Amino acid sequence: MGTHVMSTDEKTGMQALERLHATKPVRPGLVERVEFEYVRHGTLSLIANFDVATGKVVSPSIGPTRTEADFVAHIDQTIETDPEAGWIFVTDQLDTHRAATLVELVARRCGIQDDLGTKGEAGILKSKQTRREFLEDPTHRIRFVYTPRHCSWLNQVEIWFSILARRLLKRASFTSLENLRSRTAAFIEYFNDVLAKPFRWTYTGRPLRA
Repeated sequence: MGTHVMSTDEKTGMQALERLHATKPVRPGLVERVEFEYVRHGTLSLIANFDVATGKVVSPSIGPTRTEADFVAHIDQTIETDPEAGWIFVTDQLDTHRAATLVELVARRCGIQDDLGTKGEAGILKSKQTRREFLEDPTHRIRFVYTPRHCSWLNQVEIWFSILARRLLKRASFTSLENLRSRTAAFIEYFNDVLAKPFRWTYTGRPLRA
């Protein structure tokens, strides 16, 4: 039993766009031509964990919304894959990532019996800051690490979202929301089996030249 380090975030507004006509493939002297007219079938949101040690996407959630309840349920189902292990979730500072119900989940999962207080009034649940301090506590078996504001690009799952967009979403045609959901799930399975590996960040921080 070790500690899992998860880079976690949501990819919202994934559109199920059905092209009215088939894409015309590359031919001698002609580039691929993608139909520009389409039918909208709605959108889905993906909540994903990128395991920084293995490069795999763990316990993804695909649904119509990305509410506080959705995020907390996602974290709960992720922890359930190895309930006694340590977990570190790297995420941005979105309000749903510092929610009262998330604090309650972590307290329950960690066996913390302390009085959490009341949201907006007192105790750990009082404010975003007090909730964040609890969720960041390094003594907890389950904790969160927050990227600086406007720096969500530091989160490795954002790199994986760009792979998903390029390889699946950008030029595809989806006949329904269920088609989008099933093909996204299938891509994640394929990625984990064939393509997954830890990302190696090679940028050394060279300052920009004037």
